[in-house]
Amino acid sequence: MERALGTVVRGLRSPIIKEGDNMENIVVETVLNAAKSDGYTFMDRDIISMTESIVARAQGNYATLDAIATDIGHKFNGETVGVIFPILSRNRFSNILKGIARGVGKVVLLLSYPSDEVGNHLVSLDELDEAGINPWSDVLTEADFRKHFGFKKHHFTGVDYIEYYKSLIEAEGANCEVIFSNDAKIIVDYTKNVLACDIHSRSRTKRLVKAAGAEKVFGLDDVLSESMNGSGFNTQYGLLGSNKATEDSIKLFPDNGQPLVEAIQKRLKEATGKVIEVMIYGDGAFKDPVGQIWELADPVVSPAYTIGLEGTPNEMKLKYLADNNFSHLSGAELKTAITDHIVNKQSDLIGQMEAQGTTPRRLTDLIGSLSDLTSGSGDKGTPIIHIQGYFDNFSN
Repeated sequence: MERALGTVVRGLRSPIIKEGDNMENIVVETVLNAAKSDGYTFMDRDIISMTESIVARAQGNYATLDAIATDIGHKFNGETVGVIFPILSRNRFSNILKGIARGVGKVVLLLSYPSDEVGNHLVSLDELDEAGINPWSDVLTEADFRKHFGFKKHHFTGVDYIEYYKSLIEAEGANCEVIFSNDAKIIVDYTKNVLACDIHSRSRTKRLVKAAGAEKVFGLDDVLSESMNGSGFNTQYGLLGSNKATEDSIKLFPDNGQPLVEAIQKRLKEATGKVIEVMIYGDGAFKDPVGQIWELADPVVSPAYTIGLEGTPNEMKLKYLADNNFSHLSGAELKTAITDHIVNKQSDLIGQMEAQGTTPRRLTDLIGSLSDLTSGSGDKGTPIIHIQGYFDNFSN
């Protein structure tokens, strides 16, 4: 019988992961038990992915706000610090901000507008137009912002992030001044101590403020890049990718996940005889059409993955082939012609018209997005994902 299924994605239910749990055993047992329970088999190039959250939790990669404050205090000596371009998020940044404020005397909070880098809006572009404000050149004080826009609540959370972030800072005993600009260099007019809190543009931000005269410049990736008094840490990303755990702690991005994915791949090969790819994933990469939010608050989609997931897709657009190369064919002849064409396609289709419209993204970013959408961020209870047929095409 002709194969009727292409890519199949399964969310696998696992135990609730706690600190100290053996992730290798849990993932392998969950994957094998799910296949046995539902009666499906494994194939070469299957993919097993797991959320970064369960890996970090098993690692016990947590830190208190005091640990953040200690590191910030060491870096800035308790002086005034410019906290620039943070994202607007209770989950992602509120505890970080509390820890920063706990370690300094004053925070100059520089917010980008109309939105942060992941799409959380303070105001709309239409409102800027109506007020005659140019976000690329105009610098606003908090009073300026309130005069033009008043108190603005986030579309989904109902939070006025200006008031919220200011209250968090002041509750820690630090003074707070809020300004609005998309020019990082503006911060040196207020302080020469800068903490770049943006995620994907952090290297450029650091470069710009240093060139403008900032003296002490760090990013979130530099904070808790090593342990503070026994705290968790992330050598590569520091505080980037962290989440609120409790009111006084955060869960960091998993550290050193490569040995784990390789060990799981080895165990699954021993158990199934198949080469199965394995990855850890965080935020996928997609945009909410209503809230305009990009799900890109982690520094990378996948911090660890097996070698078979390296690279980008090499795909043809079926509708292009049907409308152009083989527009004179139909039915079985069209199917045979397209199948043969795919089987004999070039190993690198970059620049070819037949590949136009295919997604030019890394495999780990695509698969991570698929996994993230499948597992969700709430109570589905499926932090492990089994993907089959992802690398197949119309000719298989």
